[in-house]
Amino acid sequence: MAARIFLETNYERKLSNNRPQYRDQNCGLIGQSWAMLFASGGFKVKLYDIGQQQVTNALEKIGKEMKFLEQSGSLKGSLGAEEQLSLISGCLNIQEAVEGAMHIQECVPENLELKKKIFAQLDQIVDDKVVLSSSTSCLLPSKVFAGLAHVKQCIVAHPVNPPYYVPLVELVPHPKTAPATVDRTYALMQKIGQSPVRVMKEIDGFALNRLQYAVISEAWRLVEEGIVSPSDLDLVMSDGLGMRYAFIGPLETMHLNAEGMLSYCDRYSEGMQHVLKTFGPIPDFSGATVEKVNQAMCVKVPNDPEHLAARRQWRDECLLRLAKLKRQMQPQ
Repeated sequence: MAARIFLETNYERKLSNNRPQYRDQNCGLIGQSWAMLFASGGFKVKLYDIGQQQVTNALEKIGKEMKFLEQSGSLKGSLGAEEQLSLISGCLNIQEAVEGAMHIQECVPENLELKKKIFAQLDQIVDDKVVLSSSTSCLLPSKVFAGLAHVKQCIVAHPVNPPYYVPLVELVPHPKTAPATVDRTYALMQKIGQSPVRVMKEIDGFALNRLQYAVISEAWRLVEEGIVSPSDLDLVMSDGLGMRYAFIGPLETMHLNAEGMLSYCDRYSEGMQHVLKTFGPIPDFSGATVEKVNQAMCVKVPNDPEHLAARRQWRDECLLRLAKLKRQMQPQ
């Protein structure tokens, strides 16, 4: 099988005689992560971008990252780093990139017109079997795939940054997406070790960002109103809620914090409703509060490229170790 990945934030998968193959257009970080994931599943991957230097840089970064992961015992899949890297190549011609593909994963910047332009191009050259998938984090499928002849083959597969370390993928169909498209994409995500979830119908922010923005919104209000400092707010999540949410979600937390869900709702619903009614308006994320939060964050992590990169690397190493622990702690 073969696949294609569009590195300009555009991905694609293809089937050949032997191994699956993927291609990526616009070799950004999301595209590079997708390439590594597909290769870990034994698929041939082709990265597509409009510039040779972008492709070359992406392949170099992927090679370094794979070797690091192998040395740390964190490389995914049954193949070694060299074998996985040999499955990944680059491409500058979109026609060549999609030839024979069965899955295309788009990874271009979060710009609706750019994404529509790319999918319009793909719509003219793909067959009736290929899956056309977008990595968009918030653009609705009905807008991204509007007017396409192959709309039944279109779906959003939204990864979580960084995708190699965080396995969740939200699958969001267009209203006209065929059920078989969703099923095929779900199976593919499982094949490469990700954790797909089905978002039954499109909604702004999908599921993950709606939850994330709800948390960010209340966090901002608590700091803005002087209830808690920015650093203590982050501790509420990292040393509080985040500890259990890394293993169980909010609904199971409710279930376990009483004698089941019905008991929890009977016991705590009135209190929850009382607190929820005190929530304030949507913050504008500007003014004195943003200065206050920025100052606190820069004390912890200065916002120059070197410090930010070092902190991201530390974060990714933590996520790797957490992923290992989660695998070890799976219930029997």
